[in-house]
Amino acid sequence: MRQSKKTYKRDEAAALYVRLSRDDNLEGDSYSIGNQKKLLTKVAKEKGYTKLYIYCDDGISGVTMDRPGFADMLSDIKNFKVSAVFVKDLSRLGRNYIEVGKLTEEFFPEHDIRLVAVSDGIDTEEGENDIAPIKNLFNEWYSRDISKKRRISNKIKGNSGEPLGQPPYGYIQDPDDHKRWVIDDEAAAVVRRIYSMTLSGFGAEQIAGALEKDKILTPMNYWLSKGRKRAGRINTAEPYKWNNSTITKILHTQEYCGDLINFKTYSKSYKNKKRIENDKENWVIFKDVHEPIIERSVWEKIQAKCGKTRKRKKADGEKNMFSGLLVCADCGCNLWYHFNQKNPSIEYFNCSGYNRGSRKICSSTHYIRVDFLEKAVLGEIRRLTRLAVKYEGEFMRLVMGQSLKDAEHLIETKQSELKALLARDKELDILFERIYEDNVMGRITDERFGKLSVKYDAEQKELAKRIDLLKSEIAKSESRNISTDEFMSVVRKYTRARKLTPRMLNELIEKIEVYQAEIIDGKKIQRLKIHYNCIGSIEIPKLKAIPENEIKMNTRKGVDIYFSENNKKTG
Repeated sequence: MRQSKKTYKRDEAAALYVRLSRDDNLEGDSYSIGNQKKLLTKVAKEKGYTKLYIYCDDGISGVTMDRPGFADMLSDIKNFKVSAVFVKDLSRLGRNYIEVGKLTEEFFPEHDIRLVAVSDGIDTEEGENDIAPIKNLFNEWYSRDISKKRRISNKIKGNSGEPLGQPPYGYIQDPDDHKRWVIDDEAAAVVRRIYSMTLSGFGAEQIAGALEKDKILTPMNYWLSKGRKRAGRINTAEPYKWNNSTITKILHTQEYCGDLINFKTYSKSYKNKKRIENDKENWVIFKDVHEPIIERSVWEKIQAKCGKTRKRKKADGEKNMFSGLLVCADCGCNLWYHFNQKNPSIEYFNCSGYNRGSRKICSSTHYIRVDFLEKAVLGEIRRLTRLAVKYEGEFMRLVMGQSLKDAEHLIETKQSELKALLARDKELDILFERIYEDNVMGRITDERFGKLSVKYDAEQKELAKRIDLLKSEIAKSESRNISTDEFMSVVRKYTRARKLTPRMLNELIEKIEVYQAEIIDGKKIQRLKIHYNCIGSIEIPKLKAIPENEIKMNTRKGVDIYFSENNKKTG
């Protein structure tokens, strides 16, 4: 039968597949890749192939069959573009015994593909090679052995303080010492901008939009422009298109404080390269290893603000600067933002615990108007800054004593709760043993045993969650540095403040407790308790240069409301 022109051309075409694993510790289009290309080109031409297509996967493990160059080759085979495949040896095709076996025993014969593995002496045109399956098996064993050795090596390196991963956006490896990270000034400036905008009250979506508008390359495209290889998808069509998730990830990256964190992710086996998030208790953290891009106190403020409460938008689409800062003084729930549907200029917060319908947690609304809140908080900040500037000695004494007192009280409270929970957990173990013995001895039925065991098991699971949370919070409180000097420098920035800003709130205030307004001596009084960053809540003393914060507002028709500090006696 006469061959078609298409078939004739296919018979002359061969695929040359080259691959280099990261195990070889080489980067780029390395010499080994170049060697493979030269070798395969020479052999293919000697065997009569004039049309050669080269498919390359550099720096990708043979354990995974999901490789871009390999996938392109298989696609061209399916489309009858080539009639032969040349590789240096079978391990280049892969180190997965089952998958490579399917490829050589089923896929290639089905598509009439000649396989030549040069170093292994395999050429399917010369007949079947019985040694091929054994070689595939040894190739997989080799990967398993390398994986074990690498895991042991990584464990030793990771626990000794050597970085296991590549530096995050904003850092690069020190050219003189690959175990150290140094600041990449261009990228670090973008990181600082993201944190600064967050402190100023901008959300992830707004920050992403601003960076795109200013044509700031995304991390992946930035690395690409610098010739740095990084894993992940690159959207070269929209190089300035920042995602909210990228902004959020940058805001949660602790390494920007100067810390090194190892074992944040892990893989289940050498065959599954998917990285899985590791529990934080399994992380190994080395503090102050490299130069920080972001001050630790700023990073901690950002973490404290993120995810505190829902960020409902105002009528104009912006977010209220008090969202996430207000908590109910009675039930501890967050206060939620609202605005009057008929008159959007009337903005207010109330307790989310009161809003939960049939699952009502709080008995009062804790309603507070935003305009009243702004005046009251700004007045208190002004009083604080005056105290810091005019009575610095008094301020330092007050801050040091109060912050330490608050921190100690908080730790004592949490340790007391933790002790009670641990005792209850131990008690549940004893109770379970008792009902098990009672069931065995026939003192309680199987049905009763089943109900009780389910009940105790559910309670222990809830206890375990709370115990882990308390341990984490206690550890954080004990390790927290109370920097009065740092807080003083922030306070001095706002000595002439005439308007409240989101940045001012984020830098100065941790949270504000809102009390239910009450009638005292015929006046409606609204009490607030402000907790400042680093120093907690403080009572500003009565001094001549610090006037009282007298706020009076008509918040409803015919109703006046007055402000009072929580710790100030009224009436």
